[in-house]
Order: sequence, then C-alpha cells, then structure tokens
Amino acid sequence: MLFDSHCHVNDDSFDKDRSELIESLPEKGVDLLMEIGFDLESSKKAAALADKYPFIYAAVGFHPNDTRNMTESDITELAELASLPKVKAIGEIGLDYHYPDTHKPSQKMWFRRQMELAMDLNMPFIIHDRDSHADCLEILKDFDIKRVGGVMHCFSGSVEMAKEAIKMGLFISLGGPVTFKNARHSVNVAREIPLDRILIETDSPYLAPDPLRGKRNSPEYVRYVAEKIAEIKSEPFEVVAEVTKQNAMKLFNIL
Repeated sequence: MLFDSHCHVNDDSFDKDRSELIESLPEKGVDLLMEIGFDLESSKKAAALADKYPFIYAAVGFHPNDTRNMTESDITELAELASLPKVKAIGEIGLDYHYPDTHKPSQKMWFRRQMELAMDLNMPFIIHDRDSHADCLEILKDFDIKRVGGVMHCFSGSVEMAKEAIKMGLFISLGGPVTFKNARHSVNVAREIPLDRILIETDSPYLAPDPLRGKRNSPEYVRYVAEKIAEIKSEPFEVVAEVTKQNAMKLFNIL
C-alpha cells in the first residue's frame, strides 16, 4: 500500500469526481494521502478533507507564489488550523523564482515566518523550491531542522544538493518527473540517495507521470513513481512502497 505524500485533490479539476476518486483509492493500493494547502482557503479545505476521510491528512501553509498579499493574521489562522488533530505539517512553503515578476524579498520574509511557525508548533514542514536552490538552503540553515523534520517536495535539484539537504535532516520527495523519458537529475537522485530518506508523491493534479504525461494527475498514479524508483534502485516494488510509506508516516508523526 502506498502513501501519496503530496497532492491537491481539492483542486477544481476534481470537482466532478472527487468523492468517487477518493473512495476508490484504497482498492487501488493507495491507503494514505497528504492533502496540501497553498493559501488560507485551500488550507481550510485540506483540513476539512482530512476530517472527512480517515486515510487523509493535511498540511497548511502559503505557497511562495501566494504570499504577496499575506498578513500576520494569516499566520494566526494557520496556527489555529495546525492545532487540528489531522493537520500534520506546515506547507507547502518556500521559494519560487520561476516567474519574472517574482517579489523575492516578500517570498523570503514569509518563508522565514512560516518556518518560525513550524518551529514554534514543533511541526514538520513541506518545502516548495523552484529555481531557488541556493536561497532556499540558505534560509533553511538558520533553523533547527532536525528537531521537527521536513521534506523537499517534488525535488528538482542535483544529487549534491539532495545529499546536503539530507545532512540537514530533510527527506527528499520524488514525483512524476522521475518517470519522464528526459529525466536526469531526478533519476540520479533516486539512484544515489538512500531509500530511507525518500518520499513519493503525485502533486496531483500536476506533473502526471509517464505514460500519462499531459493528463490530469491523480493520487492513484503514485504507483508509477514507486515502480520507477524500484527499477532505478533494483529493489522490489513492495519494498519501495513500504519504506517510502513508513518514511512519510515517521516524518508526519502518523502512528
């Protein structure tokens, strides 16, 4: 059974079949989901979804591209949501320098503020890092990561960066891109880092794996990620499924 450690099934693309899809997941081999918030509204929805389904847990936070109009009152509301029993992490938070109109100072400020929240609440965190590797690691070095734990979601960096992140106490999460035919970094990372530091995810509805690339991604497709990692590492699929599931349960304090 698989743990999709990062998905967004509250996305509008699931409006027509959300309930049916979620209820079908255990029979498809996916028995745990982490539903991720990216702003206040989606964080509230994530917490509500986790409350409704026993095998769904939630993370609450502001994606870097959604921090431009963030206020301190949002931090207060995130803290309130984080007190709910099935909210297990602060995320996704971090930096995203992909777009030319990115306001880097604002992103950095709210990344630090949400990291402070995770530390204050003694909760693990989920990092979004896109085209911002150096700044992201620089900020993370200011925090006692090993005390609470965290994960680099949909990791896109080098093997060297992955190893540095692991030394800091982070897990590395791999998703659909590891299956792409032109994948290099992700495949090398999967090969070189130990299985006990890897999580798997879909980032649904984005980044569908081969052979479904270009279609709506779904938590059931996390199987393709596990299969690819098993192939790269020459490990049985069942071993990859079980170890990555246990890694996520350990990180998110799910007993």
